[in-house]
Amino acid sequence: MPKKKLKGIVISDKMEKTVVVNVERVKEHPKYKRRYKVHKKYKAHDENKEYHIGDSVIIEETMPISKDKKWKVIRKI
Repeated sequence: MPKKKLKGIVISDKMEKTVVVNVERVKEHPKYKRRYKVHKKYKAHDENKEYHIGDSVIIEETMPISKDKKWKVIRKI
């Protein structure tokens, strides 16, 4: 099964080897058909502290690294 990849923006880099990435999706209301944005934060592994606040990045699903971390940063866009 292929690994999921998401695109988002780094909103925090204060932790050691971890960044918080905000991913924005567009959903559609089932009845009224109006589109709206949904945001979700993911903690992603960043081994070398190379990504900082404001960077657009691609994250990929991995095996669990810690209690909250199940994603790792692949590259900057």
